[in-house]
Amino acid sequence: LSSCYGDRDLLQPGLGDLPESCVALILQNLDPVEICRFSKLNTAFHGASWADFVWESKLPPDYKLILEKILGSFPDNLCKRDIFTFLSRVNSFDEGNKKAWVDKRTGGLCLCTSAKGLSITGIDDRRYWSHIPSDDSRFASVAYVQQIWWFQVDGEIDFPFPSGTYSVYFRLQLGKPGKRFGWKVVDTEQVHGWNIKPVRFQLSTE
Repeated sequence: LSSCYGDRDLLQPGLGDLPESCVALILQNLDPVEICRFSKLNTAFHGASWADFVWESKLPPDYKLILEKILGSFPDNLCKRDIFTFLSRVNSFDEGNKKAWVDKRTGGLCLCTSAKGLSITGIDDRRYWSHIPSDDSRFASVAYVQQIWWFQVDGEIDFPFPSGTYSVYFRLQLGKPGKRFGWKVVDTEQVHGWNIKPVRFQLSTE
């Protein structure tokens, strides 16, 4: 088949002659990025790219609960494509201490928590801890420990995760970040003690 653009034999069928319902069935098997790319092909593909059943298959099963968790309520008069567009952006909630979004390619749900969304031993004691701005974080600031004998970090996440397999990452940077001659650098001269007692990570679910 040829595209509907350009000179062609009027008796030869092109992509523009396909019914939108058929095109929508094709788009349903593509990932969201490809759907948006093909929507620019012609009018039939553009119209089919807005079909609700196309985008519902890309949304997490509990997308209504996820929206309610982020927004506090489920918005009315939103088509499924608009809902996916909203969820694929990084959305803040829990007073800005957590962020959630849907991966545009896989449709997988992602969530990250800031240091302010966790319970950290002595975090309010300015002799040991401070919050410093960071361009490397999804949040405006990160928790920086200057010195301490020990500390414990606890956190709870109450979120409607769909059933599936997830990966958990703890992001920890040794050394104070900064800039030198316009370049990002990390000062590790004052880092010590991490080799004496190991760091232990523990995760529990219910």
